[in-house]
Amino acid sequence: MGIVTPLPVGRPSQVGFERLELTRILDLYGRMVAAGHWKDYAIQFDRDAAVFAAFRRAAERPEYRIEKCPALRNRQGMWALVNEAGMILKRGHELGPVLAPVERRLMKLVGE
Repeated sequence: MGIVTPLPVGRPSQVGFERLELTRILDLYGRMVAAGHWKDYAIQFDRDAAVFAAFRRAAERPEYRIEKCPALRNRQGMWALVNEAGMILKRGHELGPVLAPVERRLMKLVGE
């Protein structure tokens, strides 16, 4: 007989993205790559937050970070869009409105 390992009870050991959230983020990333603006990305899963970072070049700081912090769900909203300088551009409870500034920028890039 094998050893039965109980599932962890309570708070998960790390925060992650759900499938629909990651699909939405990767869709935006793919469109920015097709426009020739982003070249690389990184995903980080921590105990408190999950972060998707998009880079213009691999050796730079990320141009944008999309952060999911469930601890802020009942306050300012668990989603945040952070720019290269570390300033929070948009915060909210839903992912769509938080990604809106980047999507507007994509429309300007494609329209040029």
